[in-house]
Amino acid sequence: MTTPSPSTPVAAKPAATLLLLREGAQGLEVFMVVRHHEIDFASGALVFPGGKIAPGDREPLARERTSGLEDLSEEQAALRIAALREAFEECALLLARERGSSALIGPERLERLDHYRSPLDRGELGIGDMLRAENLELACESLVHFAHWVTPTMMPKRFDTHFFLASPPARQLARHDGHELVDSVWIRPADALAQAEAGQRTVIAPTRLNLQRLGYSDSVAEAVAAARAQPVVRVLPELVATEQGPRLRIPREAGYRVSEFAPGAAVSAKR
Repeated sequence: MTTPSPSTPVAAKPAATLLLLREGAQGLEVFMVVRHHEIDFASGALVFPGGKIAPGDREPLARERTSGLEDLSEEQAALRIAALREAFEECALLLARERGSSALIGPERLERLDHYRSPLDRGELGIGDMLRAENLELACESLVHFAHWVTPTMMPKRFDTHFFLASPPARQLARHDGHELVDSVWIRPADALAQAEAGQRTVIAPTRLNLQRLGYSDSVAEAVAAARAQPVVRVLPELVATEQGPRLRIPREAGYRVSEFAPGAAVSAKR
């Protein structure tokens, strides 16, 4: 195996993240989780649930048991399957239906699936195996492609992450897993940003910018419509030297209303 050098970046692992949305008392809220402080990436940070594509996400059985994948490549299909699987493992939410039904499953049915979460997380079971055993299919048509971020090339651990929006059934109750994730909260994007700026939360740059972009919308419907209207642009932040010091540069056409920002700098919650 070739050892990465400064001129040979570490390969970015494909991953998927899910921004779960709901209407709160004061407008749009997103579900966020706090990573365990011993996790080696973004430890202790407030993040959206998600993770790497697992081998089972690429299996034909998983695709056969998933709706809404028409005209998608194998990679794009696996990303969407991974997003829903990770939400189930980490948050006990599952956008799925009984085969032949149009309605997403409710909390009673979901509770009977809880014992699958740990085997899925450990890689002892593929998501397709669970879906077949329980006569379910994933509802990937519920997902809206929101963003695509790649970790900068100078970082020792890199991910090629696609972000998706979704609204879980109101009767399903999200909760963190208590292992990789130690806390969870439904929160307004502006409140999450304000808490980060006040030093009350750790929020990494992609999360900050995606919160800011999400906060441009006042409702779930508005956020979904905005995401559908905005082409997804690959964002690979580039470290550049400026008169103000080192800056990270991203494509302006990606929809974040900024093209440069200081590494680790707070992003304003103002519209």
